[in-house]
Amino acid sequence: MRYELRPGLDSRQLDALFAAAWGSTKPGYGAVFGHSFTWVAAWEGDELVGFVNVAWDGDAHFFLLDTTVHPDRQRRGIGRRLVDEAIAACRGHGEWLHVDADAELMTGFYERCGFQPTPAGLIDLTRSG
Repeated sequence: MRYELRPGLDSRQLDALFAAAWGSTKPGYGAVFGHSFTWVAAWEGDELVGFVNVAWDGDAHFFLLDTTVHPDRQRRGIGRRLVDEAIAACRGHGEWLHVDADAELMTGFYERCGFQPTPAGLIDLTRSG
C-alpha cells in the first residue's frame, strides 16, 4: 500500500472509487482541489483504493471531507492511515481540524482517529426556509 500527499489524480480513478464506495460519482471534483489545503490518496499498485480531502479557510480551520476507502479494502487500516496522514499534513499550519459525520462514524471510526465529538449546527441549503 502506498500513500501520497497531493498526488495528481485522474478524474476517472476518483470517479471509480466514489462510485464503488458511495454508489455515485462526484462530477467536477477536480475543481474542489483549488480550495483544498491538501488531499491524501492510497494506492494498491496502480489502483486508487482510498482518498481523503482537506479543505480549509486559509487560516485556522481545516475540514476533513470525503474520507473514502474502496469497499473491498475496508477494515484494513487504510482509512485510519489516510486520516493520520491528513492530520500530520495540517499540524503547524492551523488550529483546528473539523470533521462532520453521522453518530456511528463519529463515535467509532473518527474517535479512534483522535477526534472528539462536539455539538455543531447545520442548515440544509437545498431546502427553503
